[in-house]
Amino acid sequence: MLRDHDSSAGAFSADDFPARLTAATDWLDAAIGAQQEGDWTMDDTERRVLADLVAATNPLHGGALPPHTGDSLYVRIGRVTNWAGALRLAARAGGWELSPVTGRNPAALARPAGMADLLSGIYALAEQGERWQELLLSTARTLQRGQSLEQEIRARHPRLERELASAEAFFTGPGSVEDLPLFFY
Repeated sequence: MLRDHDSSAGAFSADDFPARLTAATDWLDAAIGAQQEGDWTMDDTERRVLADLVAATNPLHGGALPPHTGDSLYVRIGRVTNWAGALRLAARAGGWELSPVTGRNPAALARPAGMADLLSGIYALAEQGERWQELLLSTARTLQRGQSLEQEIRARHPRLERELASAEAFFTGPGSVEDLPLFFY
């Protein structure tokens, strides 16, 4: 039961990113806060799913801090995109439903945040990776001989480098989603 997944990932809008990053951060913070304040106690299934999610999305960056500008756009975007598929699998495994959270305030919940909220918040940004991947692939398909993919991407989406660096910082590095198990007792 996945209400937030847009299988047409190509519906790209450059204006989506700031709202997605804000939603991801807000919902992640709400879930961590609910757990740390004792309003949500993770059960064994949630802990195992969280550990598997982090293992499945290992960025293989060798400990380098973001942004990972030494890697190709394919690799960098792929790391973010991998989170989307892994989150959908995690939601299915636990029977949780991903819900659209972009533009919604987690403080408005009538209950404490929980695992479905945590996954939905992270998914808000991970899904952006799928949109970037579609932009990357559609751009690659239309390149003329001698054109640079990176230059054409910059022309089509001038903020991609900055946005991708922000997404990388959300997913990898100290205090990021990569460290999620450390935030939960």
